[in-house]
Amino acid sequence: MGFLDDAKDAAEATGKKVGEWADDTKERVSDKVDEVQADAEVKKAEADRDRVHAKNDYKEKLRED
Repeated sequence: MGFLDDAKDAAEATGKKVGEWADDTKERVSDKVDEVQADAEVKKAEADRDRVHAKNDYKEKLRED
């Protein structure tokens, strides 16, 4: 019976380790998705800022003439 108990314990430990690995991988993927989304939001905000600056510069040049 000792051998079967040892095999059962080893299988349980392996299953636990695989479960932890899966959870860690899920977290890493979720973190990366959040990072990519944040970067996209920043790029959109920068593009909007640049658009507004260009519009305001154009309007200012029209006033100068």
